[in-house]
Amino acid sequence: MKFTQDKLGWEPWLEPPAEDELTDAHHDALVDRARAASPYFRLLALDPRVLHARTTTDNDIFYNADGGLPRAERELAATATSRHNGCVFCASVHARFAAHYSKRPDDVRRLLDDGVAAPQNERWRAIIDASVALTATPGALGADHLAALRAAGLDDLEISDVIHAAAFFNWANRLMLSLGEPA
Repeated sequence: MKFTQDKLGWEPWLEPPAEDELTDAHHDALVDRARAASPYFRLLALDPRVLHARTTTDNDIFYNADGGLPRAERELAATATSRHNGCVFCASVHARFAAHYSKRPDDVRRLLDDGVAAPQNERWRAIIDASVALTATPGALGADHLAALRAAGLDDLEISDVIHAAAFFNWANRLMLSLGEPA
């Protein structure tokens, strides 16, 4: 399947519980009851404690506005990670957010179409390169990546946000890719 910013479906390889089978514990774990419509989240709800931890971590990384990296660039890190991992579904979701928040849809499109090495400005190049290095293997993220992030104007909190967004989506992509496929 081709990388896209279009909304995609996702088909699980295991049967998730039906929405009407979810208990109060499952709904608490979802954090947002609207997630019950997603077969992915219903499948993860089979382990409510893990789902709750996963969802609150995701929300804190992407929705916490108390300083750090702008939302657009957190989404960029998730998009680059997902593109590198081949997670078409996650790349589509986060590319839409990155394009919306950054107002740079052409740059996001180039990332999806041409890959993580596609030309970008210095700041986005540093964020993408650091995200991909961490995704490939954590030890590949090195001093040169941190220096490039600093040279692009990122402070310690912003660099921490790049690392958190990329690391979380590296894990999330692998989980999603092992449980189903985009449709």
